[in-house]
Amino acid sequence: MPAIAVYARVSTQRQAQANTPEQQLERLRAYVQAQGWDLPLEHVFRDDGYSGATLRRPGLDRLRDAVTSARFERIVITAPDRLARNYVHQVLLVEELQRHGAEVTFLDRPMSQDPHDQLLLQIRGAVAEYERTLINERMRRGRLRKLRAGTLLPWTQPPYGYRLDPDRPRDPAGVRLDEAQAALVRDLFAWYGDEGATLLGLRKRLLQLGITSPQGHRTWSSAALHGLLTNPTYTGQVFANRVRTVPARMRGSALRPVGRDGFSQRRTDPVEWIAVARVPALVDQAQFDRVQERLAHNRSMARRNNSVHAYLLRGLVSCGHCRRACGGRHLHPGYDYYVCPSKTQRRAFVGPERCRARYIPARQLEDLVWRDLCEVLQHPPIVAAAMERAQGGHWLPQDLQARRATLRRGRAALGQQRDRLTEAYLSSVIPLGEYERRRCEIEARLAGLERQEQQLATDAARGGEMAKLAGHVETFCQRVREGLAVADFAGKRALLELLVDRVVVTDGAVEIRYALPTGPDGEREPFCRLRSDYRTLVQPLEAVPAPGDPL
Repeated sequence: MPAIAVYARVSTQRQAQANTPEQQLERLRAYVQAQGWDLPLEHVFRDDGYSGATLRRPGLDRLRDAVTSARFERIVITAPDRLARNYVHQVLLVEELQRHGAEVTFLDRPMSQDPHDQLLLQIRGAVAEYERTLINERMRRGRLRKLRAGTLLPWTQPPYGYRLDPDRPRDPAGVRLDEAQAALVRDLFAWYGDEGATLLGLRKRLLQLGITSPQGHRTWSSAALHGLLTNPTYTGQVFANRVRTVPARMRGSALRPVGRDGFSQRRTDPVEWIAVARVPALVDQAQFDRVQERLAHNRSMARRNNSVHAYLLRGLVSCGHCRRACGGRHLHPGYDYYVCPSKTQRRAFVGPERCRARYIPARQLEDLVWRDLCEVLQHPPIVAAAMERAQGGHWLPQDLQARRATLRRGRAALGQQRDRLTEAYLSSVIPLGEYERRRCEIEARLAGLERQEQQLATDAARGGEMAKLAGHVETFCQRVREGLAVADFAGKRALLELLVDRVVVTDGAVEIRYALPTGPDGEREPFCRLRSDYRTLVQPLEAVPAPGDPL
């Protein structure tokens, strides 16, 4: 009996509350039962309230992980748009599932390999994508009109200190003060703007008072306090379009994703803000302006802007224990270290379990990484070997030609066997049943050889592409190699930022992972900015481990 799985999805929470997933699952269970198949509870995958325009869905991720381990032979879904709205995503997912041996069945729109069915699937996917784009554009323009008319709030969760009318959560007229939180907001503005407290001082004071963060955490983060102190809503004016979502450009640690889900928020120009409505003010404009001036001054005088102590591996070192980014710290002349942030933060903000990582001597680590980088660039065979391992084997044109010739000889021999078999049947030497059986065997072997030849052509194309990439890498190494001996600090820093993806230090072990550019585009930006998630995408070019000398 085949192993069966089902998948259901709805786009919005409103649809989820209307039991749309249950309706889909009822149809899917009825179909599976009618076929006489079993459907265990753990084989049911669902996403409630997730858009089909994105592939980031927990239920779909679990399904793809399960299929990767060859657990299922068939996946049953009500319609293609439940799997994905975007046609490209549909094709990607269907091919991925089928590649791992799982056949995809749609109840509403059965799909086969017939060209007409494939054409209809493409048309339906394009129509679904058009409908989604049209709906999104209508919703965007309608939301913009309501914001400009002052009848819609730009947020669903109010800023700290305010409450919404539960019956009218998006109505500006329903915004009310939360007196306890509002009193704290006024105190925070007074402590920072009038009494000269710092963000760290505010964190300590809130911790001593036992006041939890808006998310219920024991301690407030500096980012949360900064966001509160820069929110103009507390002056009584609600603005929309204050921030926009952009691809993340910075990373906290090489071992963690870039930004949150690969995106970050960037503040827009104040001229683009949309004044929506008035709400009860918590601070006056003069006090708000004083706080902004002090924040700007502190930002310009922050320790991160101090260039007295230069660190060659700034932003590239990560702790192998807690996976957080290590920062530079100068203790005494000649004593510079890369330190896990849990070592420098106060215990009250770190928690009971402090990371057990040691201080990392900065100059020894920098010398080690630079020597290893020079070794890699001066010996292109190391890079070529790493690229061959990434490709999965060697690319040898003569070997491919020999295999192709062998396959062609095999196909020719089977063709001759088929011709002799046909002559024997026509001469009444063998009966029809025997002829059909043996001919089917020959045809199956011919089809297998044809698939092998197609795979060989694919391997040859991939090998040629990898050879071109390897050639570019070798040319790049030759061009860079000439300036290694005379590189100053800025040159070394630029080269390390371009070629080193991460330096992971775990006690006395150092792991260096390189990312060498395989094309002209790869030389323009550091590798960390070209990737959005280090845990789900393909790993970079395999590293050449540094010598394991203890630091």
